[in-house]
Amino acid sequence: MIGRLKGELVEKQPPHLMVDVQGVGYEVEASMNTFFRLPEIGQGVLIHTHFVVREDAQLLYGFIDKQERSLFRALIKANGVGPKLALSILSGMTTEDFIGCVQRDDATALTRIPGVGKKTAERLIVELRDKLKQFHQEAPADFSLSGGDFVEQPSVNHYRDEAESALLTLGYKPAQATKAVAQAEKELGTNVSSESLIRLALRSMVSGQ
Repeated sequence: MIGRLKGELVEKQPPHLMVDVQGVGYEVEASMNTFFRLPEIGQGVLIHTHFVVREDAQLLYGFIDKQERSLFRALIKANGVGPKLALSILSGMTTEDFIGCVQRDDATALTRIPGVGKKTAERLIVELRDKLKQFHQEAPADFSLSGGDFVEQPSVNHYRDEAESALLTLGYKPAQATKAVAQAEKELGTNVSSESLIRLALRSMVSGQ
């Protein structure tokens, strides 16, 4: 079991990232909430991981703190929820927001996440209500930062394409992704990055605005 990785962040293309640990590059899939808190490429990072072995693949999932990883593990134990859907849920809302939905029996908010239908949302609430009472806020992961080389600032088109690609990977339809990213770009103006576009687009789609 690979429980955590500490090394240099060498790639990040939502929802994928790569961490170089003493010359070995580990490919990791992460939630958008984790991506929003990652340092710049070339800097040090510590992420908590969950290792999944399948017949056709060995996959690493990464999380910025232990609480998010614990929720991921609780989600994949629920009936009908696999790692991909669990990652979509953790991308669509924060750990605290998800716990709040379960505590309030708010199935409607959960169904706004791709792949979560009414029955799945209701089942998650029933199966996880008692388990989530045991959750406690974990301290955020510390970053061991080191300076990276200067890189040319990507264009707005690059940010837009990266944001749309991330939303498609999470299960949103092309038309939904394009519309949400365009609206987010309009609201952000010149202060644009792929992370800010994804964050605002997800917020608008999950809130139903």
